[in-house]
Amino acid sequence: MALLDTPLESVDAYVEFICAQDLPVLRHTVRELEALRMQQDSVSGRRVASVVLADPLMTVRILTWLQAHRGRAQNHDITTIDRAIMMMGVTPFFETFSDLPTLEERLAGHPRALVGVLKVINRARKAAHYAREWAVIRHDLDVEEVTVAALLHEVTEIMCWTVAPALTQRVHDLQQADRSLRSTVAQQTVFGVTAREIQLALVRNWQLPDLLVWLMQEDQSDHPRVRNVRLAADFARHLARGWDDPALADDLAELEKLLHLGREQLLIRLGVPAEVMPRFLPAADTE
Repeated sequence: MALLDTPLESVDAYVEFICAQDLPVLRHTVRELEALRMQQDSVSGRRVASVVLADPLMTVRILTWLQAHRGRAQNHDITTIDRAIMMMGVTPFFETFSDLPTLEERLAGHPRALVGVLKVINRARKAAHYAREWAVIRHDLDVEEVTVAALLHEVTEIMCWTVAPALTQRVHDLQQADRSLRSTVAQQTVFGVTAREIQLALVRNWQLPDLLVWLMQEDQSDHPRVRNVRLAADFARHLARGWDDPALADDLAELEKLLHLGREQLLIRLGVPAEVMPRFLPAADTE
C-alpha cells in the first residue's frame, strides 16, 4: 500500500489515490473473524456482524464489495451489515474476506499515526453506540442503518491517517499548537482541501447506499435520523476531550430536543459521572 507524503492537487486526486489502495482492517478484526471461521458451521450471521461493526474499515470493505458485486436482480440497497451477511451467507463471507491486510502492518513505520487512527476508530465506535441507543429511544424505523451511518461518519479522517499519516499528523500538530484552530482550516492548510470535501466525493465513488450517504450529510440535519447520526458523532468527538469540553453543553441541549428527555434523565442515560452532573444541570436543580 502506497503512502502519501505530499499534498495532491484536487479532491478527485485524493479520492482516486484512496480508492486505488487495498483497504486494511484492524488486526483484532482479523483474529476475531479467524476464530469465528473455525466454527462457521454453527456461528450466526449476527455474531459475525458484531465483529464487523466494531471496525469501520471492515464495514466499508463489505459495503463496497456488495456494491461492486451487485447482481442485476438486486433491486434495493443493502444498508446494514446484518442483511449483508445474510445475503452473502456465512461460509461465502469467510471465503471472500480472508487474508486481509491489517492497519497495524500498514502503519508499522508510523507509530504516532497508528495511535491517532486508533483514537478515531474508538471514537467512531462510541458514536455508533450512542446513535444506536438514541435511535432506540426515538423508535427509529431501522436502528441498524443509523448505527452504520454513525460508525462511518468520520471515515475520511480514518482514511487520511491510513494513507497519508505524515500529512494527517501535521494537521493534528497544528491543532495541538492552537486549540482554537478549526479542523477545516488545518486540513485546508495541509491537504489543500477539507476532509468533508473528500468524504462527499469518496462515499459516492465507493457507491455506498444512497440512504447511508444521506444519513451522513450534515446539511440534511433538519431530519431527526440525520440529527441522530450527526449528534452522536459530535458528542463522541467532544467527549473524547473530556467532560469539561465546552461544546458538550450545546450537544446536551440538542439531545434534549431530539430525544424529548429531561436534562437529569438524559444525563443518567448517558452515564455522566455523578461528580460531573451539577455542571450540566440548571442551577435550581443543584440546590
